[in-house]
Amino acid sequence: MSKIKPSKGAPYARILGVGGYRPTRVVPNEVILETIDSSDEWIRSRSGIETRHWAGPEETVAAMAIEASGKAIADAGISAEQIGAVVVSTVSHFSQTPAVATEIADKLGTDKAAAFDISAGCAGFGYGLTLAKGMIVEGSAEHVLVIGVERLSDLTDLEDRATAFLFGDGAGAVVVGPSQEPGIGPTVWGSEGDKSETIKQTVPWDRFRSGELAGLPLDSEGNVKFPAITQEGQAVFRWAVFEMAKVAQQALDAAGITSDDLDVFIPHQANVRIIDSMVKTLKLPEHVTVARDIRTTGNTSAASIPLAMERLLATGEAKSGDTALVIGFGAGLVYAATVVTLP
Repeated sequence: MSKIKPSKGAPYARILGVGGYRPTRVVPNEVILETIDSSDEWIRSRSGIETRHWAGPEETVAAMAIEASGKAIADAGISAEQIGAVVVSTVSHFSQTPAVATEIADKLGTDKAAAFDISAGCAGFGYGLTLAKGMIVEGSAEHVLVIGVERLSDLTDLEDRATAFLFGDGAGAVVVGPSQEPGIGPTVWGSEGDKSETIKQTVPWDRFRSGELAGLPLDSEGNVKFPAITQEGQAVFRWAVFEMAKVAQQALDAAGITSDDLDVFIPHQANVRIIDSMVKTLKLPEHVTVARDIRTTGNTSAASIPLAMERLLATGEAKSGDTALVIGFGAGLVYAATVVTLP
C-alpha cells in the first residue's frame, strides 16, 4: 500500500481571463514585396494575410509576454501573487537558459511561481493549456498563467518567397483556474516526427560556432544568413487540412458535443485557406464564429490562438461562456485540440 498522501485539487479547470499584445509597428504586404518577387494579390490569395505586426527593439519576448499577461490577470480578477505557475510556449527566445518564464514570473510580481518554457511550435498554447489543467486538478497550483509569445520576425528569411510574408510577432496569455464544472475538455494531442522536415529551422545554432560557417546559405549580399523557419508549403497544407480536421473532430467527440453545440472555432492562424477548408470538412454550422485573425496579425505560432481569442471577445464576435473548439498544429509536426468555455 502506498504511503504517499493523495493530491487534492479543484474538480475542474477553466480559462478565467485572456490578454493579448500586438507590437505597435504594422507591416503591410508592400514591405514584404521589397525583398521577394510576388504581389499583394498573390499573398492575400495564398494566405489571407494583409498586414502583420513586427516587434521593435524594446518589444522583446519577455516584454510582450508581460504586457499580455498583465491584461489576462486583470481580466481574471486575481492578483499576480495568486499565480502558482507560469508556462511559456515560444520558439523565438534565443537564450538557451534560463527560461524566459522565470523573468516573466518575477517581473509580474508572482510569489515565486513555478516557471518554465516549452517548445511545441504552433501547438504550444494547447500543450500549455493541458499542463495548466493538470496542475489545477492535481492541486500543485490554484492559478496557472499560460503564455504563447513569438518574435518570428527574427526567424524570417525575407528573401524566401515561400515564407517571407507569413510570420508576425505578438503575445497572448490566459489565466487558468479552478472551476466547479468542466471548462476545458479532454485534449487530443500528438506528434508525427517522421514529418519533421516539413517545418524546421534552416540551420542549427551549433553551426554558428567558430569555424563551422562553411557551406551555410548566403543572402543577396554574400553574408551568411541567420537561421530562419522554412517549410514545405504544399505538404503542410495537405496535412493540416486533412489530418487536423480529423483531430478537431476527435476533440469534439472527446468533449461529448457536436459541431451544432459549438459557438466559436479558434484554429491556429496559419493560413486562411487552411481555416476555410477545415470549416468545410468539419461541416461547421453558419452560426459558429470562426477566427480569422491572421488577416491583420499574420502567423504568430504559439501566440495565435490566445491572440485570436482575445480579439473575438474584445470585438463582441464571441462572448463569455461561449463554447469554443481550439486547435493548434505546426513544427514537429505536433498538434493539440480541445474544447473550452470562453472566459
